[in-house]
Order: sequence, then C-alpha cells, then structure tokens
Amino acid sequence: MVQKDIQAITQRIIARSQESRDRYLEDVYAMRGQGRARDTLSCGNLAHAFAACNRADKRKLTDQDAGGPVADIAIVSAYNDMLSAHQPYHRFLDEVKAAVAAAGGVAQMAGGVPAMCDGVTQGQPGMELSLFSRDVIAMATALAMTHNVFDGGMLFGVCDKIVPGLLIGALSFGHLPFVFVPAGPMPTGISNTEKAKVRQAYATGEVGRDQLLESESKAYHSPGTCTFYGTANSNQMMLEMMGLQLPGSSFVAPGTSLRDQLNAEAARVVVEAAKAEAVVGLGEIVSAEAVVNGIVGLLATGGSTNHTLHIPAIAAAAGWQVTWQDFSDLSDLVPLIARVYPNGLADINAFHAAGGTPYVMRELLTAGYLNGDAQTITGQNLSSYAVGPILEKGTLSFIPPVAEPLDDTILRPCDRAFQNTGGLKLLAGNLGEAVIKVSAVKPEHQFVEAPAIVFDTQDDLLTAFKAGELERDFIAVVRFQGPKANGMPELHKLTPSLGVLQDKGFKVALVTDGRMSGASGKVPAAIHVSPEASEGGMIGRIQTGDMIRLDAVGGSLEVAADLASRDVAAVTQSATTFGRGLFAAMRDNVGLAHSGASQFGQLRKK
Repeated sequence: MVQKDIQAITQRIIARSQESRDRYLEDVYAMRGQGRARDTLSCGNLAHAFAACNRADKRKLTDQDAGGPVADIAIVSAYNDMLSAHQPYHRFLDEVKAAVAAAGGVAQMAGGVPAMCDGVTQGQPGMELSLFSRDVIAMATALAMTHNVFDGGMLFGVCDKIVPGLLIGALSFGHLPFVFVPAGPMPTGISNTEKAKVRQAYATGEVGRDQLLESESKAYHSPGTCTFYGTANSNQMMLEMMGLQLPGSSFVAPGTSLRDQLNAEAARVVVEAAKAEAVVGLGEIVSAEAVVNGIVGLLATGGSTNHTLHIPAIAAAAGWQVTWQDFSDLSDLVPLIARVYPNGLADINAFHAAGGTPYVMRELLTAGYLNGDAQTITGQNLSSYAVGPILEKGTLSFIPPVAEPLDDTILRPCDRAFQNTGGLKLLAGNLGEAVIKVSAVKPEHQFVEAPAIVFDTQDDLLTAFKAGELERDFIAVVRFQGPKANGMPELHKLTPSLGVLQDKGFKVALVTDGRMSGASGKVPAAIHVSPEASEGGMIGRIQTGDMIRLDAVGGSLEVAADLASRDVAAVTQSATTFGRGLFAAMRDNVGLAHSGASQFGQLRKK
C-alpha cells in the first residue's frame, strides 16, 4: 500500500499534467497505429536497412523466414574509450547482438551518441558543454531510431547526462519497448576519504601535483563506473526504481559471468516485449508513478542533485510536469536509508555488498514509499523488483535480498533510518528558488548566516583562497554560471578549498546559479538558483557585504538587501573557444533550471 501523502503528490502531478500527458499519449498511439514499422517501408528502404546484415538476418527481417518476420532491436550506444564506465560497451555489442539472436530477434547497431566525461572536463572549458550534451544525446538517439525499422531498443549508457539524454530521446519513440543495459562499476581503489584528504592537502599546498595525480589514479583506475555515489550511479538507481533495467543489475561489475548473463537476459526481455501481442511501450512505462518512484529512490539513498534538473526534463519528455516542490515534499516524507560517499564513507561496491538496490527496493516497497503497481520492462510490476541476480551452476536466477543489511553503517531499514527525511531540500526566498543536498552536510552546518563575497567565475574564488583572502565567515556567491550564461558547468573543484575553510571553523557556504554535481559534499551549497543571473535573476544583484541567510532546515534563502532597487550586474560574455561557440543557440533557447534546463522540455505545454 502506497503511503497516502506520496499518493497525493503523485495525483497532483497527474492533475497538473493532464493536457501535456494526453498530447504525449496521442503521439504514442498515433505511432503505434501505423502498425509494424517495416511494413510501411518501400523495398528500397528495406534494402538499405539490412544491406549490411548477413543472409540469415535478412530472411528473419522479411516474410521469407519460415517463422515469419522477427523483432528488429535497435542498439543505441554511448561507447567510447574516454569514459571508463562506457569502455566495456565495446565488448558488449557483439555479445548482446548474439543474445538477441538467441532470443529469436535481430539486433542492429542503430547509432552512437556522444558521451563526455565530467571527471575529465571538471573545471575546464568542456564543462560548459556538459549539460547541453544531454539534449544533444536525446536528439542523436532520435536520429538513431528515426530509420523506423525497429520493434524495440537497447540503450547502452551509464553516466551523468547520458542516461537522461538516451531516455528523453527514446521517449520520442514511446510506442516501442526499450531496456537499459548498465556496464557496472570498476573495482574499489583507494578510499574516498583518503582521496578527499589528498585533494584538500593539495588545495593548501601541503602536497604537490605528483602526489595528487597518484592519488586520483588509484581512485579511478580501470574500466567501469567511478565508485562514488555521483550522478552516474544515481542514474542506475533511478533506472531500477523506474523499472527500466533489470532488478539488481546496476552495480554488477563488468567482465564477470554474472554481468554477461544479465546482458543476455536484458536482450531476451526486450525481444519478448517487442513480440508481445499487446506491446507496452516506454512512454506507457514512464508513468507518473514511475517518475515518483525514481525520485523516491534517489531521495532514500542521497542521490545526485543533478537529478533535480534531469527528472523534470525526462518527465516533460513523457508529458509530465514535475517541480522542485514535488522533490522537496517527497524529501520531507522519505527516510535516508543509505550512506554512500559523498554522504557516507562507503563506495558503491560496499553498498552493493551490503544489500544494494534489492534491499533498498524491498524496504521502500514494504514501507509504502514506492508504488509497486508501476509497470516495468520485464512485463511484471515493480513489486517483483525486490530481488537480486545470482548465478547457480551457470544459470541466472533472482533471489530475495538479505533480511538485514550486512553493514548497517551503509544500509538501514526504514524504521532505523540515518535520518527521517531525504537528501534534498528546496530553498526559496527573495533570490528565487534553489536546491541543496543536505544528506552529507552535518546539522551544525545546515544554517549559515554570513556576508556575501561575490565572484563571477570559480577561478576568481580559487585565486582569492590561495591569496588567503577568505579566512573568515562568508557565503560565496558565484553567479553567471546558469544554463543561459555559460551552459551551467559543475563547480565541483571549489569543494576542497571551501572544505578546508569549513574545517578551520569558519562558517562558509556557496550560493550559485551553476551546479555542484553528484559529488556535492559537506559544504552547504544552494545551487541551481533560478531565475539565473543571465535571466535577470536576483542573484545577479547581490553585492559583496550583503548578509545572506541559508537555512536548509527551514528551506529558505534570503538576502538582507533591497535587491529590486538594484540593476543586474553586467553579463559576462560567453566564450566561443573549445567548441563553445557552436552552442550559442542552445544557450539562447534553454529553459529555466527549475523546469529542467532543457531545449525542449516546454514543447508539450505550448
């Protein structure tokens, strides 16, 4: 039974979204009404579509095969060698194609989508393209599918903007079934605590670049997802909670027999879904209940703040209108039952070993925080997802999770939660709206009142830190970092310096219209301030010395100044080098942060 308050939030999303959801479903039903895609193609179209296939697959894709035409499954992949999490997809491709064939279908690599690594571009010019890459990936996914010969799809993606982009793009073909195929995490390297210590030591000049690089290389050292609970691993949690990939499959390492068997099972599942007499498409699975389930899972585990941008954009692609108030109200209801770095000491491998997503799923379902009736890609509802995969004599099976977590410093039952509320909070006041991740912020740091020091770039703040100018109580205001200004880069490289000042006993916080990433940590950070400075937002009117009150407990963000009487500071000109000039049109047309900072999230409202 779903808790009454969570049902009420779901119902208000449904009521708010009635017109936009109806328009979306009209598109889904119109596409389905055209019948099987290949039947609408001319012989010339078909010949081009399977020209590179072998003779057997050509026969399968036409009525010449004895069993009649079979399901043609599109593979859309974000493979590249730059992302450790995506490097395994090179090997996956042929293996999954063979698994689709074994399941009675044909798989074609339909298209690749760009995938950049935020870890590589952190603090670099490329970070200004990061958020917009999500919408580029969505469009590239639609281009891959637009050959219109496919009966379903498999989506290869793990990290940051890649999963949301793939999902938004696939939702434009919402009449078809899709399944996500995760790659799994890399093995554990040095502890996240040790990594953070070295970063702070480097920020203060106690260690040099060689020692820092050695530390970082021990943390990020092999194929697979980075092992902290940032946006990439939060994506995987969200996908399981939404029923869009196999239960318990998110954090199984690449290069293992279990991972290979899960990939083969995903292939079988999507072939069966495509062959079903009554196909249930992705657009139908991404219901309001599924969206709320995704939010609940993230809140219960202290997931990435980036999802306050991604989920509204994903939801809008399916016709749903989700607000930050929905996030905040759910966060007030949902207990935090996991502690994974940066809101704990454990990494994702330790979380998985302690019970992982199957344990979280069972706890949240049992306590009524998840809607177990939501549909999933397996053909069963979400209540069947409280299981984990194992191999028994080489055969894949799914079993219930552990009765009790194997480490209660990482996982706890709902009735003994780490805290009674989730990891995110909406802040509102005379600056507009912002979000803050509180799961890693100690209670004594969740209220900060201090004078502002205003910066227009993160490098200006770091310069002031190195010059010893920040040895005091202050709230750093880093403005002109929103999507319209420069693409809304993550400002994660500020964390070590601000953390040093906090450890010295100073009251410090950050207020910005930029992002702080899935690794938002112990320093209170009011991020995604909306409207942003480049939209005329009040953050652009703050002056150094203004008193700011950041109250994460009460949910307020206030400046003690008559901001309305001031002019917005001069807009910093967006740079055009390193590819940034190509994205000028996206900066001009991007939506507000609180609606997902998307190019097309508002289309169905028009």
